[in-house]
Amino acid sequence: MIAKQSRKLADWARHGLITLMCIMPLAAQAQSGLPAELASAWAKTKLPESSLSVVVQEVGGPRLFQVSPEIPRNPASVMKLVTTYAAISRLGPNYVWNTDFMIGSDARINDQGVLSGPLYLRAGGDPVLMVQDLWRLMRDMRLRGIREISDVVIDRSIFGDVAIDPARFDGAGDRPYNASPDAFMVGFGAIRLVFMPDPARRLWKAFVDPAIPGIEIDGNVEWTDSKCPGSPAISTDSTFVDGIIRFRVSGKAAGSCGEFDIFRLGFSQQEYAARLLKSMWEEVGGKMTGQVRSGLVPAGAIPVASHQSPPLSEVIRLINKRSNNVMTRVLLLTLGAEAGRRPATVQSSVEVATGVLARQGLDMKGLVLDNGSGLSREGVVSADSMAKMLHTAWMSPVMPEYVSSLAILGMDGTARNRLRDPSTQSQAHVKTGALRDVRSIAGYVWGASGKRYIVVSMVNHERAHDARAFENALITWLTTK
Repeated sequence: MIAKQSRKLADWARHGLITLMCIMPLAAQAQSGLPAELASAWAKTKLPESSLSVVVQEVGGPRLFQVSPEIPRNPASVMKLVTTYAAISRLGPNYVWNTDFMIGSDARINDQGVLSGPLYLRAGGDPVLMVQDLWRLMRDMRLRGIREISDVVIDRSIFGDVAIDPARFDGAGDRPYNASPDAFMVGFGAIRLVFMPDPARRLWKAFVDPAIPGIEIDGNVEWTDSKCPGSPAISTDSTFVDGIIRFRVSGKAAGSCGEFDIFRLGFSQQEYAARLLKSMWEEVGGKMTGQVRSGLVPAGAIPVASHQSPPLSEVIRLINKRSNNVMTRVLLLTLGAEAGRRPATVQSSVEVATGVLARQGLDMKGLVLDNGSGLSREGVVSADSMAKMLHTAWMSPVMPEYVSSLAILGMDGTARNRLRDPSTQSQAHVKTGALRDVRSIAGYVWGASGKRYIVVSMVNHERAHDARAFENALITWLTTK
């Protein structure tokens, strides 16, 4: 048996899956505690070492060092790495979502363009269906001779009851990062408030795009003549009375900034979609005499207009680089639905995701995936589990698509303003995470020797944000190796 294992290890070494240094268990080789340079950087944070978990490992090689690797900690948005890897390894990089407008098999369109019977919409859980995509779908229906429709029946049966209260997490129910998942989610359910400059009158004109009935903008944004400092600091308060949502805006904006927009939640995903459908159908010259309601697509229904999402390889780039929470939630639910757990729920989808990882030898001990996005106080993972998953991902067939979904250090995504010095810029692909009491970073660093390193750092403490300088020191140190 020992001889057989030795032959297997030697064979793995020849294929580059491990180095001779990896023949011993990684945990036994790893240095316990931080190297001197990094211990000094950590000391400057004045945070207790008990709040820190770190793993640094050479890809295909040994662990360099580790600190409290097996303690489950809240990783904030770094949790998205788990969800996106489970999804792309199970569904494949070319997976796409479909959204279809359909009519009954016995429905007819008369010479005046009136559709007999309801128009059906089969929602596919597309996490990146945008307003312009819905507009094109409606335009396609008009090109096919449909002018007047009665009811629109939306079939959301791919998912179960997955709606959440957007204010539940932190009370900021109007912020898009808190958006609820839904099988038919358009533009993340966020309302676009546009501010157009009028230099002659030195004021800002505000309007909603697209123009949806039941949304009003009050208040005033003050015009200034200063040099544009960046994104204008605009505050909004919203009230909902008698079916009308009113945004009261305030703040200042430099005219030199030009037109800008902000996005806010105002309706549930279902209500927003219903209002948007009706207003956009009228915008393309159509007429609706009925209502938008939930239901099922009947057997034998015929597609009349369809939209296909970008492939999953592109979708996870949006998720990980921009750290989009609701897209991640929908992706997790899609994973459950495609595994036959329809209507998919968060619980059933988490079971599928952990099963996908387990079949790759990743037991992810201590993992609580929760909603998959990291916007959670319950979600936890250990640095050890995260590092093992990142190593497995690097050795997997989907490695190029997965790694390219991470933010490039100092270049784009949530890491665009980190370590922009030429000596470090673009030398890492990472995912960052931050919540109150949480700071984390994980990914891959390219050392000066040409070696790749896996890095995972998680801090859970009331002053966790003070760990940013340590994270930078950790990555900088690795780029020199």
